[in-house]
Amino acid sequence: MNQSILCVGECLIDFFSHEANVSLKKSQTFIKKAGGAPANVCAAISKLGGEAIFLGKVGADPFGDFLEETLQSVGVHTNLLVKDSSSPTTLAFVSLGEDGQRDFVFNRGADANLTLDDVPLEIVGAMKIIHFGSATALLTPPFNQTYKEIFTYAKNNRCFISFDPNFRTDLWQGREEEFIKIILNYLPHCDFLKVSDEELFLLTKEDNIQKAVSILHRLGANCIAVTLGKDGTFLSYSGESSTISSIPIKAIDTTGAGDAFVGATLHQLSKLEHPKSISFTDWKTIIHFSNKVGAMVCEKMGAIEAIPSLEEVLSR
Repeated sequence: MNQSILCVGECLIDFFSHEANVSLKKSQTFIKKAGGAPANVCAAISKLGGEAIFLGKVGADPFGDFLEETLQSVGVHTNLLVKDSSSPTTLAFVSLGEDGQRDFVFNRGADANLTLDDVPLEIVGAMKIIHFGSATALLTPPFNQTYKEIFTYAKNNRCFISFDPNFRTDLWQGREEEFIKIILNYLPHCDFLKVSDEELFLLTKEDNIQKAVSILHRLGANCIAVTLGKDGTFLSYSGESSTISSIPIKAIDTTGAGDAFVGATLHQLSKLEHPKSISFTDWKTIIHFSNKVGAMVCEKMGAIEAIPSLEEVLSR
C-alpha cells in the first residue's frame, strides 16, 4: 500500500569543477548536476518504486526547468514545485583545492522565497509521511518561517515526520550555536531522525554515540539512525539499539548517499499501515536495506543518477 511521501526543502544546481586539485578561482570548466537534499530523497523514493512529491521553489529560468525535468524523469511529482519569476534558481559552485579542502560558493536564489501562500496545506495534511531535510530552509526568512509552519501543521495532523538536519559547514560557519538551537527545537516531534555522527556530536557536544543518542531521545526524537559511513548505521528505538552493517563497496563519490539512505527508509515505511508503531526488528530490517542503497550510490558519480533501482538493490 504505497502512499505518497512529501519532501520539503531546496532543489538547486550544483556546479562541480571538472578539474582536479584546482580552486574555484582557477577552474575553467564545470559539470552541472541537479542537487538539493530533499530533491535527492524524492528521487530515491521514486526510483525504488515509491510515490514522492517535492515541495520547494526554483527560478522561472532554464535552470529551474532543468531541475523540474530531472525530477520528472525519475518519476517525482512536481505539482508542488513553485517557479519564482522574481529570483533565479539557487546555484552552488564546488571544487577540491590542492590542499584537499573544498572550495565552495553558494549563490542563494529562489529556494529562499517559499512562503505559506505557496503551500497547499490541505495536501500537506493529507500526507501520511512528510520529510523535512533541507540544508538551506533554516537559514533565512521567509523560508525558515514557512518550514516551521509546515512542520507544525504536519505535527498537528499526526503525520509521520522524518527529519534530517543536513548540517553544512559552509552554510553555517560562525552560526553553529544558532543551528544547534534551531535543530533542538524540532526534535520533540520527530518520528524518524537521521543524523551523521558529525551532526550527532555537534548537536549534543558528546563524543560517545550511545550517550549522545540518549540525549536526543530525551529531547523527544523517537527512532534515531546515526549514519557511520562504511561502518553502517547505529540504530536506536524504543529502548533498544544496534549497529547495522553496510555492504563492502569501492567508493567513487559519496554525494547523495545519506539522502538515498533516507529515501530508501521512507519508501519502506510508506508500505506499512502504521509506520509509527513498528518493532525494533522491523526497523533493523528497514535500515539494513537502506544501508545497501546508500552504499550503492557511492559506487557511481552523481547523486540522482547513482541511485539504484529496486531490482539492482535486491540483486546485491
